[in-house]
Amino acid sequence: MTERTLIKNLAAASDGPISVSGWVDTVRDQKKVQFVVLRDESGAVQLVHPRVFNEDGTPAEDPIAAEISALAQGTFLTATGELKHDERVKLGGVEIKLDGIVVAAAAIPETPIADDSAVDKRMDWRFLDLRVPKNALIFRIQTTLEHAWRTYWVEHDFIELHTPKLMASASESKAELFEVDYFDGKAYLAQSPQFFKQMAQPAGFGKIFEVGPAFRADPSFTSRHATEFTSVDSEISWIDSHEDVMKLHEELLVAGFQAVKDKHGEEIKALWDVEVTVPSLPFPRIPLAEAKRIVAERGYEVPRADDDMDPEGERQIAAYVRETYGHEFVFLTDYASSIRPFYHMRNADDSSLTNSYDLIFNGVEISTGAQREHRVDVLIEQAKDKGLDPEELNFYLDFFRYGVPPHGGFGMGLSRVLMLMLHLPNLREATYLFRGPTRLLP
Repeated sequence: MTERTLIKNLAAASDGPISVSGWVDTVRDQKKVQFVVLRDESGAVQLVHPRVFNEDGTPAEDPIAAEISALAQGTFLTATGELKHDERVKLGGVEIKLDGIVVAAAAIPETPIADDSAVDKRMDWRFLDLRVPKNALIFRIQTTLEHAWRTYWVEHDFIELHTPKLMASASESKAELFEVDYFDGKAYLAQSPQFFKQMAQPAGFGKIFEVGPAFRADPSFTSRHATEFTSVDSEISWIDSHEDVMKLHEELLVAGFQAVKDKHGEEIKALWDVEVTVPSLPFPRIPLAEAKRIVAERGYEVPRADDDMDPEGERQIAAYVRETYGHEFVFLTDYASSIRPFYHMRNADDSSLTNSYDLIFNGVEISTGAQREHRVDVLIEQAKDKGLDPEELNFYLDFFRYGVPPHGGFGMGLSRVLMLMLHLPNLREATYLFRGPTRLLP
Protein backbone atom coordinates (compact mmCIF):
# COMPACT_ATOMS: atom_id res chain seq x y z
CA MET A 1 0.00 0.00 0.00
CA THR A 2 1.30 3.46 -0.91
CA GLU A 3 2.04 5.53 2.20
CA ARG A 4 -0.38 8.35 2.88
CA THR A 5 0.86 11.84 1.91
CA LEU A 6 -0.50 14.97 3.58
CA ILE A 7 -2.06 17.25 0.99
CA LYS A 8 0.10 20.20 2.05
CA ASN A 9 3.17 18.15 0.98
CA LEU A 10 1.94 17.39 -2.56
CA ALA A 11 3.47 20.51 -4.09
CA ALA A 12 6.93 19.33 -3.07
CA ALA A 13 6.33 15.69 -4.14
CA SER A 14 7.42 14.26 -7.50
CA ASP A 15 4.93 13.31 -10.19
CA GLY A 16 3.98 9.67 -9.92
CA PRO A 17 2.07 7.24 -7.67
CA ILE A 18 0.54 8.90 -4.62
CA SER A 19 -2.00 8.17 -1.89
CA VAL A 20 -4.02 10.76 0.03
CA SER A 21 -6.78 10.42 2.63
CA GLY A 22 -9.43 12.86 3.77
CA TRP A 23 -13.07 13.81 3.41
CA VAL A 24 -15.03 14.73 0.30
CA ASP A 25 -15.55 18.46 0.08
CA THR A 26 -17.24 18.72 -3.32
CA VAL A 27 -18.04 16.49 -6.30
CA ARG A 28 -18.46 17.70 -9.89
CA ASP A 29 -19.99 14.83 -11.81
CA GLN A 30 -19.70 15.85 -15.48
CA LYS A 31 -20.41 13.85 -18.62
CA LYS A 32 -16.81 13.32 -19.71
CA VAL A 33 -14.80 13.85 -16.52
CA GLN A 34 -15.40 13.78 -12.79
CA PHE A 35 -13.72 16.01 -10.21
CA VAL A 36 -13.58 15.49 -6.46
CA VAL A 37 -12.12 18.03 -4.06
CA LEU A 38 -10.65 16.04 -1.19
CA ARG A 39 -9.66 17.81 2.01
CA ASP A 40 -7.52 16.64 4.88
CA GLU A 41 -6.27 18.41 8.01
CA SER A 42 -3.58 20.19 5.99
CA GLY A 43 -5.31 21.34 2.80
CA ALA A 44 -7.33 20.36 -0.29
CA VAL A 45 -6.52 18.70 -3.62
CA GLN A 46 -8.41 17.99 -6.83
CA LEU A 47 -8.95 14.35 -7.82
CA VAL A 48 -9.67 13.73 -11.50
CA HIS A 49 -11.29 10.77 -13.23
CA PRO A 50 -11.93 10.84 -17.01
CA ARG A 51 -15.00 8.71 -17.70
CA VAL A 52 -14.52 5.55 -19.78
CA PHE A 53 -16.42 5.20 -23.09
CA ASN A 54 -16.85 2.45 -25.66
CA GLU A 55 -15.66 2.97 -29.25
CA ASP A 56 -19.18 3.93 -30.27
CA GLY A 57 -19.22 6.69 -27.64
CA THR A 58 -21.52 4.97 -25.20
CA PRO A 59 -20.53 4.83 -21.50
CA ALA A 60 -18.41 1.75 -20.71
CA GLU A 61 -18.34 -0.15 -17.45
CA ASP A 62 -16.54 2.20 -15.08
CA PRO A 63 -16.45 1.18 -11.38
CA ILE A 64 -14.56 4.32 -10.29
CA ALA A 65 -17.13 6.57 -11.98
CA ALA A 66 -19.93 4.75 -10.18
CA GLU A 67 -18.15 5.13 -6.84
CA ILE A 68 -17.60 8.87 -7.40
CA SER A 69 -21.23 9.42 -8.38
CA ALA A 70 -22.31 7.84 -5.08
CA LEU A 71 -20.05 9.99 -2.89
CA ALA A 72 -21.70 12.30 -0.37
CA GLN A 73 -20.04 15.39 1.03
CA GLY A 74 -18.13 14.48 4.17
CA THR A 75 -17.36 10.89 3.22
CA PHE A 76 -13.90 9.85 4.42
CA LEU A 77 -11.84 7.95 1.86
CA THR A 78 -8.38 7.09 0.64
CA ALA A 79 -7.55 7.91 -2.98
CA THR A 80 -4.66 6.46 -4.96
CA GLY A 81 -3.50 7.63 -8.35
CA GLU A 82 -0.90 9.59 -10.32
CA LEU A 83 0.17 12.98 -9.03
CA LYS A 84 0.64 15.58 -11.74
CA HIS A 85 1.92 19.13 -11.37
CA ASP A 86 -0.02 21.55 -13.57
CA GLU A 87 0.09 25.29 -12.97
CA ARG A 88 -3.31 25.63 -14.65
CA VAL A 89 -4.93 23.84 -11.69
CA LYS A 90 -6.15 26.58 -9.37
CA LEU A 91 -6.13 24.36 -6.29
CA GLY A 92 -2.45 24.19 -5.40
CA GLY A 93 -1.12 23.64 -8.92
CA VAL A 94 -1.42 19.85 -8.63
CA GLU A 95 -4.04 17.19 -9.23
CA ILE A 96 -4.33 13.43 -8.89
CA LYS A 97 -5.59 11.20 -11.69
CA LEU A 98 -7.45 8.46 -9.89
CA ASP A 99 -6.59 4.78 -9.99
CA GLY A 100 -8.97 3.90 -7.20
CA ILE A 101 -10.75 5.00 -4.04
CA VAL A 102 -11.47 3.16 -0.80
CA VAL A 103 -14.27 4.54 1.34
CA ALA A 104 -13.42 4.45 5.05
CA ALA A 105 -16.74 5.86 6.25
CA ALA A 106 -19.62 7.08 4.12
CA ALA A 107 -21.52 10.24 5.11
CA ILE A 108 -25.27 10.81 5.15
CA PRO A 109 -26.05 12.83 1.99
CA GLU A 110 -28.13 15.51 3.75
CA THR A 111 -25.80 17.89 5.65
CA PRO A 112 -27.49 19.40 8.76
CA ILE A 113 -25.69 22.78 8.59
CA ALA A 114 -24.54 25.26 5.96
CA ASP A 115 -22.03 28.09 5.97
CA ASP A 116 -24.81 30.58 6.72
CA SER A 117 -26.44 28.57 9.53
CA ALA A 118 -26.96 30.39 12.84
CA VAL A 119 -24.11 30.01 15.29
CA ASP A 120 -26.13 27.94 17.78
CA LYS A 121 -27.14 25.52 15.03
CA ARG A 122 -23.49 25.25 14.00
CA MET A 123 -22.55 24.54 17.62
CA ASP A 124 -25.03 21.62 17.59
CA TRP A 125 -22.93 20.11 14.79
CA ARG A 126 -19.56 21.44 15.87
CA PHE A 127 -17.54 18.56 14.41
CA LEU A 128 -18.93 19.40 10.97
CA ASP A 129 -18.51 23.13 11.53
CA LEU A 130 -14.82 22.60 12.31
CA ARG A 131 -14.23 20.96 8.92
CA VAL A 132 -14.51 24.46 7.43
CA PRO A 133 -10.86 25.57 6.97
CA LYS A 134 -11.50 29.02 8.40
CA ASN A 135 -12.94 27.54 11.60
CA ALA A 136 -10.22 24.91 11.93
CA LEU A 137 -7.51 27.55 11.52
CA ILE A 138 -8.65 29.20 14.77
CA PHE A 139 -7.32 26.23 16.69
CA ARG A 140 -4.04 26.13 14.80
CA ILE A 141 -3.66 29.77 15.79
CA GLN A 142 -4.53 28.85 19.37
CA THR A 143 -1.83 26.17 19.31
CA THR A 144 0.77 28.64 18.01
CA LEU A 145 -0.26 31.23 20.61
CA GLU A 146 -0.04 28.82 23.54
CA HIS A 147 3.25 27.37 22.30
CA ALA A 148 4.75 30.87 22.12
CA TRP A 149 3.56 31.64 25.65
CA ARG A 150 4.96 28.39 27.00
CA THR A 151 8.24 29.07 25.23
CA TYR A 152 8.42 32.50 26.88
CA TRP A 153 7.66 31.06 30.31
CA VAL A 154 10.10 28.16 30.01
CA GLU A 155 12.88 30.39 28.68
CA HIS A 156 12.33 32.69 31.68
CA ASP A 157 12.54 29.79 34.16
CA PHE A 158 8.85 29.52 35.08
CA ILE A 159 7.38 26.29 36.50
CA GLU A 160 4.17 24.89 35.01
CA LEU A 161 1.46 23.85 37.48
CA HIS A 162 -1.78 21.89 37.18
CA THR A 163 -3.93 22.97 40.09
CA PRO A 164 -7.03 21.06 41.30
CA LYS A 165 -10.43 22.02 39.96
CA LEU A 166 -12.37 20.53 42.88
CA MET A 167 -12.30 22.80 45.92
CA ALA A 168 -13.62 22.61 49.46
CA SER A 169 -14.52 26.31 49.46
CA ALA A 170 -14.72 29.31 47.15
CA SER A 171 -11.50 30.63 45.65
CA GLU A 172 -12.72 34.21 45.40
CA SER A 173 -16.32 34.55 46.53
CA LYS A 174 -19.34 32.35 47.07
CA ALA A 175 -21.06 33.85 44.05
CA GLU A 176 -21.03 32.18 40.63
CA LEU A 177 -19.94 28.81 42.07
CA PHE A 178 -20.89 25.40 40.70
CA GLU A 179 -21.61 23.10 43.64
CA VAL A 180 -21.16 19.35 43.12
CA ASP A 181 -21.80 16.28 45.29
CA TYR A 182 -18.54 14.97 46.69
CA PHE A 183 -19.05 11.62 48.43
CA ASP A 184 -20.82 12.55 51.72
CA GLY A 185 -20.17 16.26 51.32
CA LYS A 186 -20.05 19.10 48.84
CA ALA A 187 -17.29 20.46 46.60
CA TYR A 188 -17.04 23.43 44.26
CA LEU A 189 -15.61 23.75 40.76
CA ALA A 190 -12.70 26.20 40.79
CA GLN A 191 -13.46 29.69 39.50
CA SER A 192 -9.71 30.22 39.14
CA PRO A 193 -6.44 28.72 40.40
CA GLN A 194 -5.92 31.85 42.51
CA PHE A 195 -5.27 30.32 45.93
CA PHE A 196 -3.15 27.48 44.58
CA LYS A 197 -0.93 29.60 42.35
CA GLN A 198 -0.34 31.83 45.36
CA MET A 199 0.56 28.74 47.41
CA ALA A 200 3.48 28.20 45.04
CA GLN A 201 5.06 31.44 46.29
CA PRO A 202 5.70 30.35 49.93
CA ALA A 203 6.65 26.98 48.46
CA GLY A 204 9.57 28.81 46.89
CA PHE A 205 8.68 28.21 43.23
CA GLY A 206 9.17 31.88 42.40
CA LYS A 207 7.55 32.01 38.96
CA ILE A 208 4.70 29.77 37.82
CA PHE A 209 2.12 29.45 35.06
CA GLU A 210 -0.93 27.37 34.28
CA VAL A 211 -3.23 26.99 31.27
CA GLY A 212 -6.33 25.12 32.41
CA PRO A 213 -10.11 25.07 32.84
CA ALA A 214 -12.06 27.41 35.11
CA PHE A 215 -15.78 27.48 35.90
CA ARG A 216 -18.20 30.34 36.56
CA ALA A 217 -21.90 29.81 37.31
CA ASP A 218 -22.65 33.02 35.46
CA PRO A 219 -26.09 33.06 33.77
CA SER A 220 -24.88 35.56 31.15
CA PHE A 221 -25.80 35.15 27.49
CA THR A 222 -23.40 37.76 26.13
CA SER A 223 -20.98 37.24 23.26
CA ARG A 224 -18.01 37.12 25.65
CA HIS A 225 -19.10 34.88 28.57
CA ALA A 226 -18.91 31.13 29.11
CA THR A 227 -19.56 28.88 32.11
CA GLU A 228 -16.40 26.87 31.40
CA PHE A 229 -13.35 28.53 29.89
CA THR A 230 -9.60 28.14 29.59
CA SER A 231 -7.77 30.41 31.99
CA VAL A 232 -4.19 31.53 31.37
CA ASP A 233 -2.56 32.28 34.72
CA SER A 234 0.83 33.38 35.94
CA GLU A 235 2.21 34.36 39.35
CA ILE A 236 5.64 35.73 40.24
CA SER A 237 7.57 36.43 43.45
CA TRP A 238 9.76 39.35 44.49
CA ILE A 239 7.82 42.16 42.87
CA ASP A 240 7.73 45.81 43.89
CA SER A 241 4.26 46.60 42.54
CA HIS A 242 1.66 45.61 39.96
CA GLU A 243 3.92 47.30 37.42
CA ASP A 244 6.12 44.18 37.49
CA VAL A 245 3.08 42.03 36.71
CA MET A 246 2.05 44.29 33.83
CA LYS A 247 5.56 44.07 32.39
CA LEU A 248 5.41 40.27 32.41
CA HIS A 249 1.91 40.36 30.94
CA GLU A 250 2.71 42.64 28.02
CA GLU A 251 5.94 40.82 27.14
CA LEU A 252 4.05 37.51 27.10
CA LEU A 253 1.38 38.90 24.76
CA VAL A 254 3.97 40.38 22.40
CA ALA A 255 5.69 36.97 22.17
CA GLY A 256 2.38 35.28 21.36
CA PHE A 257 1.21 37.83 18.80
CA GLN A 258 4.58 37.82 17.06
CA ALA A 259 4.43 34.03 16.69
CA VAL A 260 0.87 34.14 15.32
CA LYS A 261 1.71 36.91 12.86
CA ASP A 262 4.83 35.09 11.63
CA LYS A 263 3.08 31.75 11.12
CA HIS A 264 -0.52 32.64 10.25
CA GLY A 265 -0.59 36.35 9.38
CA GLU A 266 -1.15 35.87 5.65
CA GLU A 267 -3.94 33.30 6.16
CA ILE A 268 -5.64 35.51 8.75
CA LYS A 269 -5.54 38.44 6.34
CA ALA A 270 -6.92 36.30 3.50
CA LEU A 271 -9.74 34.67 5.50
CA TRP A 272 -10.79 37.45 7.91
CA ASP A 273 -9.27 40.56 6.34
CA VAL A 274 -7.63 41.17 9.72
CA GLU A 275 -4.09 42.44 10.12
CA VAL A 276 -2.47 40.88 13.18
CA THR A 277 -0.67 43.78 14.87
CA VAL A 278 2.18 42.96 17.23
CA PRO A 279 1.67 45.51 20.02
CA SER A 280 4.48 47.90 20.88
CA LEU A 281 5.99 48.03 24.36
CA PRO A 282 5.10 49.33 26.83
CA PHE A 283 1.30 49.16 26.64
CA PRO A 284 -0.50 52.39 27.62
CA ARG A 285 -1.41 52.60 31.31
CA ILE A 286 -4.29 54.76 32.57
CA PRO A 287 -5.55 54.90 36.18
CA LEU A 288 -9.23 53.98 36.31
CA ALA A 289 -10.32 57.35 37.71
CA GLU A 290 -8.58 59.13 34.85
CA ALA A 291 -10.08 56.70 32.34
CA LYS A 292 -13.55 57.53 33.63
CA ARG A 293 -12.86 61.24 33.20
CA ILE A 294 -11.69 60.64 29.63
CA VAL A 295 -14.79 58.60 28.87
CA ALA A 296 -17.00 61.33 30.35
CA GLU A 297 -15.30 63.93 28.15
CA ARG A 298 -16.20 61.72 25.17
CA GLY A 299 -19.83 62.06 26.18
CA TYR A 300 -20.38 58.81 28.07
CA GLU A 301 -21.11 58.62 31.80
CA VAL A 302 -20.59 55.15 33.27
CA PRO A 303 -24.01 54.26 34.77
CA ARG A 304 -22.83 52.16 37.71
CA ALA A 305 -23.48 52.52 41.43
CA ASP A 306 -20.03 51.12 42.25
CA ASP A 307 -16.58 52.31 41.18
CA ASP A 308 -16.14 49.86 38.31
CA MET A 309 -16.06 50.43 34.55
CA ASP A 310 -18.79 48.99 32.34
CA PRO A 311 -18.48 47.38 28.87
CA GLU A 312 -19.36 50.56 26.99
CA GLY A 313 -16.83 52.47 29.08
CA GLU A 314 -14.20 49.88 28.13
CA ARG A 315 -15.07 50.36 24.47
CA GLN A 316 -14.83 54.13 24.83
CA ILE A 317 -11.44 54.11 26.56
CA ALA A 318 -10.16 51.62 24.00
CA ALA A 319 -11.26 53.96 21.20
CA TYR A 320 -9.46 56.83 22.93
CA VAL A 321 -6.25 54.78 23.24
CA ARG A 322 -6.48 53.70 19.60
CA GLU A 323 -6.90 57.32 18.49
CA THR A 324 -4.26 58.74 20.84
CA TYR A 325 -1.61 56.03 20.96
CA GLY A 326 -2.44 53.80 17.97
CA HIS A 327 -2.58 50.85 20.36
CA GLU A 328 -5.05 47.96 20.70
CA PHE A 329 -4.24 47.35 24.39
CA VAL A 330 -4.56 49.47 27.51
CA PHE A 331 -3.98 48.70 31.19
CA LEU A 332 -6.60 50.32 33.42
CA THR A 333 -4.87 50.56 36.79
CA ASP A 334 -5.51 51.46 40.44
CA TYR A 335 -8.97 49.95 40.87
CA ALA A 336 -10.94 50.83 43.99
CA SER A 337 -10.54 48.41 46.90
CA SER A 338 -14.35 48.36 47.19
CA ILE A 339 -14.61 46.32 43.96
CA ARG A 340 -11.47 44.20 44.26
CA PRO A 341 -10.96 40.89 46.13
CA PHE A 342 -9.62 40.93 49.68
CA TYR A 343 -6.24 39.54 48.57
CA HIS A 344 -5.37 42.50 46.31
CA MET A 345 -2.76 44.74 47.95
CA ARG A 346 -4.00 48.21 48.74
CA ASN A 347 -2.10 51.30 47.73
CA ALA A 348 0.38 52.40 50.41
CA ASP A 349 -0.67 56.06 50.10
CA ASP A 350 -4.40 55.57 49.52
CA SER A 351 -6.07 52.47 50.96
CA SER A 352 -9.18 53.11 48.86
CA LEU A 353 -7.15 51.98 45.82
CA THR A 354 -5.45 48.69 45.00
CA ASN A 355 -2.26 47.77 43.19
CA SER A 356 -4.27 46.13 40.44
CA TYR A 357 -5.30 46.43 36.81
CA ASP A 358 -7.61 45.20 34.09
CA LEU A 359 -6.21 44.67 30.61
CA ILE A 360 -8.48 45.88 27.79
CA PHE A 361 -7.94 44.52 24.27
CA ASN A 362 -9.93 45.94 21.38
CA GLY A 363 -12.53 47.30 23.77
CA VAL A 364 -13.05 44.18 25.90
CA GLU A 365 -11.52 43.21 29.24
CA ILE A 366 -9.40 40.06 28.87
CA SER A 367 -7.59 39.90 32.19
CA THR A 368 -7.28 41.06 35.77
CA GLY A 369 -3.93 41.29 37.50
CA ALA A 370 -2.60 42.60 40.78
CA GLN A 371 0.04 42.65 43.46
CA ARG A 372 -1.22 40.32 46.21
CA GLU A 373 -1.29 41.16 49.88
CA HIS A 374 1.37 38.92 51.48
CA ARG A 375 1.20 40.17 55.09
CA VAL A 376 -1.10 37.81 56.95
CA ASP A 377 -2.34 40.33 59.53
CA VAL A 378 -3.31 42.79 56.77
CA LEU A 379 -4.87 39.98 54.75
CA ILE A 380 -7.06 38.96 57.68
CA GLU A 381 -8.31 42.51 58.19
CA GLN A 382 -9.04 42.92 54.47
CA ALA A 383 -11.00 39.67 54.48
CA LYS A 384 -13.07 40.95 57.40
CA ASP A 385 -13.68 44.21 55.50
CA LYS A 386 -15.21 42.12 52.71
CA GLY A 387 -17.52 40.33 55.17
CA LEU A 388 -15.53 37.09 55.01
CA ASP A 389 -14.87 34.85 58.02
CA PRO A 390 -11.11 34.34 58.37
CA GLU A 391 -11.80 30.98 60.03
CA GLU A 392 -13.21 29.70 56.75
CA LEU A 393 -10.05 30.87 54.98
CA ASN A 394 -7.58 29.28 57.38
CA PHE A 395 -6.19 26.82 54.83
CA TYR A 396 -5.39 29.81 52.58
CA LEU A 397 -4.15 32.06 55.37
CA ASP A 398 -1.75 29.32 56.48
CA PHE A 399 0.18 29.96 53.25
CA PHE A 400 1.18 33.34 54.70
CA ARG A 401 2.06 32.27 58.26
CA TYR A 402 5.38 30.66 57.41
CA GLY A 403 6.99 33.30 55.21
CA VAL A 404 5.97 34.43 51.75
CA PRO A 405 7.68 36.89 49.37
CA PRO A 406 5.91 39.89 47.82
CA HIS A 407 4.15 38.51 44.75
CA GLY A 408 1.52 39.10 42.13
CA GLY A 409 0.01 37.72 38.97
CA PHE A 410 -2.88 37.65 36.54
CA GLY A 411 -5.56 35.45 35.04
CA MET A 412 -6.56 35.81 31.37
CA GLY A 413 -9.25 34.22 29.20
CA LEU A 414 -7.73 32.35 26.24
CA SER A 415 -10.85 32.37 24.06
CA ARG A 416 -11.37 36.09 24.58
CA VAL A 417 -7.86 36.79 23.31
CA LEU A 418 -8.51 34.70 20.19
CA MET A 419 -11.95 36.22 19.63
CA LEU A 420 -10.58 39.76 19.76
CA MET A 421 -7.41 39.00 17.81
CA LEU A 422 -9.43 37.62 14.89
CA HIS A 423 -12.37 40.07 15.29
CA LEU A 424 -14.78 37.16 15.71
CA PRO A 425 -18.40 38.00 16.60
CA ASN A 426 -18.53 35.90 19.77
CA LEU A 427 -16.68 33.58 22.12
CA ARG A 428 -18.37 30.47 20.75
CA GLU A 429 -16.36 30.73 17.53
CA ALA A 430 -13.07 30.73 19.48
CA THR A 431 -13.99 27.83 21.79
CA TYR A 432 -13.61 24.21 20.72
CA LEU A 433 -16.78 23.11 22.55
CA PHE A 434 -18.65 26.01 24.13
CA ARG A 435 -20.38 25.74 27.49
CA GLY A 436 -23.03 28.28 28.46
CA PRO A 437 -26.13 28.38 30.68
CA THR A 438 -28.19 26.38 28.15
CA ARG A 439 -25.46 24.33 26.45
CA LEU A 440 -23.94 21.07 27.68
CA LEU A 441 -23.88 19.23 24.33
CA PRO A 442 -22.07 18.11 22.29
